[in-house]
Amino acid sequence: MTRKAVAVRREEIVLAALDQVRVRGIAGVRAADVAKALDVSTALIFYHFGTLEALIIEAFRQAAERNLAVLRGELTRGGPAGARLRAVLALYGPTEPAAGWPLWIEAGAAAMRDAELRDVLQRLDLRWRDAVISLITEGVAAREFRCSDPHGAAWRLTALLDGLAVQFVAREGTVTADDCARWVGQALAHELGVTEPAPAAEGR
Repeated sequence: MTRKAVAVRREEIVLAALDQVRVRGIAGVRAADVAKALDVSTALIFYHFGTLEALIIEAFRQAAERNLAVLRGELTRGGPAGARLRAVLALYGPTEPAAGWPLWIEAGAAAMRDAELRDVLQRLDLRWRDAVISLITEGVAAREFRCSDPHGAAWRLTALLDGLAVQFVAREGTVTADDCARWVGQALAHELGVTEPAPAAEGR
């Protein structure tokens, strides 16, 4: 195979693995499931990734990188810090049907037993929180926000979204998208002196 063909095949395997995780959960995925979805041999899966664990970690790493690319786009598009902060919090939140939170909740549970997967998820998590800290700091400097502790405010806002994500995704019916939008808006008002309600979150 050419180098390009290898890269294409690896990408196909990674995407198929993510689909299987969404359907079966990490604990339920087998290399045979991924191979069957692609109509290839199980041996080909192991040829490219060595172990199922390595495939799962690579799949989540790539998913994380795609999330971070979207985040970078929001950070660099310009405009008031407040508008970009709301966009980042919307991307982080859980309420869009196409949101990635079911995948990340599944990964978070598995990461408690897998140090490599935990490292991937922690790096993603810290990048999101660092982005929120940066935007809050920028907004304070521009007098858009009133906040004496951007670091603490960022962690409290993202921790709120983490908790809402678990309720919204894993405990269906406990909170609504409107609840999430209203509570995030209230948190922004409390933390930053922002009075306008936040939009419903789209989800990372």
